[in-house]
Amino acid sequence: MSQETTETVEKDIRANWVTSSRFLFYVQVFCILAFVLGGCYKLYNHRYKGKPDVEVQKSSQYTPEYK
Repeated sequence: MSQETTETVEKDIRANWVTSSRFLFYVQVFCILAFVLGGCYKLYNHRYKGKPDVEVQKSSQYTPEYK
């Protein structure tokens, strides 16, 4: 093998399993991190904003008041 062929084989992802497994591990970590951060951001945007001030009719309360 010539030196040029050896360099090509070392850079090839199919031939060098150490480099390819490290690359695939980092891609997997990045994807999981992106999904987790995206989910947290979505939950933050749709968070519970507090008890709304709702006007309830007097006749439908627990102790109703009638006219």
